[in-house]
Amino acid sequence: MGAAGAVLWWGSSSRTQRHLGNGFEGEGIDLGAVFVELPLVFLAGALLPAVVWGLGAALSARRQRSGHLHR
Repeated sequence: MGAAGAVLWWGSSSRTQRHLGNGFEGEGIDLGAVFVELPLVFLAGALLPAVVWGLGAALSARRQRSGHLHR
């Protein structure tokens, strides 16, 4: 899912909808939400799965190495 899922989740949140003009009594559009938050959400969605996978692979390799030493 990654970056696309993160962007879809961000875009459908009530907070984002409020900033993009669908707020209470027609509040104005806050483009800061798009120019600042959207790139950060995209990067987090792209990097987080890779970091979690890397940690899992490192722990798995570490567990396999320690298992071979005790046998």
